[in-house]
Amino acid sequence: MDRDNKLKILGVIPARYDSTRLPGKVLRNIAGKPMIYWVYNNARKSGLLTDLLVATDSDKVLRFCEGEGIPVILTGRHPSGTDRLREVMERVDADVYINIQGDEPTLRPEHIEAIVSPFLTGDARVLVSTLKVAIDEAAAQDPNNVKVVTDDSGRALYFSRYSIPFDRDGAGVGRYKHIGIYAYTKAALTLFHSLPESSLESAEKLEQLRFLQNGVAIYVVETPYDTVGVDTEADLQRVELLLARPKDM
Repeated sequence: MDRDNKLKILGVIPARYDSTRLPGKVLRNIAGKPMIYWVYNNARKSGLLTDLLVATDSDKVLRFCEGEGIPVILTGRHPSGTDRLREVMERVDADVYINIQGDEPTLRPEHIEAIVSPFLTGDARVLVSTLKVAIDEAAAQDPNNVKVVTDDSGRALYFSRYSIPFDRDGAGVGRYKHIGIYAYTKAALTLFHSLPESSLESAEKLEQLRFLQNGVAIYVVETPYDTVGVDTEADLQRVELLLARPKDM
């Protein structure tokens, strides 16, 4: 990958403290450090990021980041990380904005390299990119794992909590989990904010369907590296084991 690209790439870690399923999770301890520490330090290993910061509406997260020397912006309250990212866009200039989920402590620099790659081609049609990883049948049946189907050029056809594509004849079909990290141009973030919630987005509770239902292509790059998003106590324990022995990641 071209390390001399001229794009200004800003990594943004939206960090909401008041999580419904696992309150305060971004500051929960994992292997001796709060989760947001792991997300930030794993992301900053990428040489492609021009800058990296945390965006939060929480004074607790703000104080922690300031104490650790982590660049941080205090934002207003927002319904989604994408909306929070748009506020950052209005305050910090960049060509590409990467939404790095604050609950992805097993993030790797390879994820950032993969998600940026469509923008480095110079193709002006690329407005949004994201990631996918191959999964087995058991993982495909879990509605907490969002599945994605793409066309032959890597553009998303659909995202669903259902196990897609359906294997009618049982001949065997590859399935992919969507990894919820996104990269956007300014135009994409502005458009997302201007569009109303779509019917498919409302049904699946997947905000990326707002783009697809309005005809905006999402480029999906495959990675061999899965991540463990933290939504439950069980997820927290699983990540604790992984980060306690990073050689196994």
